[in-house]
Amino acid sequence: MAQKNIPDIVIGRLPIYLRSLQRMEDEGRQVTSSQELGERLGISAAQIRKDLSQFGEFGKQGTGYNIEFLSKKIRDILNVERVWEVALVGAGDIGSALARYNGFNQRGFLIKLIFDNDPRKIGSRIGEFTILDATRMAAEIQRAGVQVAMVSVPAAHAQGVADQLVEAGIKAILNYAPVNLNVPAGVRVQHIDPVVHLQRMTYYLD
Repeated sequence: MAQKNIPDIVIGRLPIYLRSLQRMEDEGRQVTSSQELGERLGISAAQIRKDLSQFGEFGKQGTGYNIEFLSKKIRDILNVERVWEVALVGAGDIGSALARYNGFNQRGFLIKLIFDNDPRKIGSRIGEFTILDATRMAAEIQRAGVQVAMVSVPAAHAQGVADQLVEAGIKAILNYAPVNLNVPAGVRVQHIDPVVHLQRMTYYLD
């Protein structure tokens, strides 16, 4: 699936569909429809059907989608049937919150390593994790075979950290620093800046 030329905006909607389907499973539901999914998510039923059709036929007209089956297929497409180990760089306020967040484990991701360059933090613990010296980052990531990283460092240091992560073999970076990262082709970056999203919303306010 990943080798097909699927628009990134479609890939971006799949986790949203999966989250809603998992909630339906938790409610004991067995069947849903594109109309119901659309009403829950604020996305048209036609768009949902179009998105899913990029990957095959998962439902039948008039009978809808089997929730368990569709959830499994989307997890397969997104490669989250397995657990992805994650390196977290930056043990400040955001990093500490990420390390304590239980939702990753339930949805295919496991924080394996945490790094920081502050001597006061190195060797201390966040929950079950011991914060490692950032100078050991490349060696530890390569030893563990980790491919995914989260970056929660100040903007001035984010590009340097990203460069080190790429050198260590990281292929996907979730970036919480308020700056765009330049990475080679073949490395995926997703930026999360809450201020940007707030500014996008305030445009619509009086």
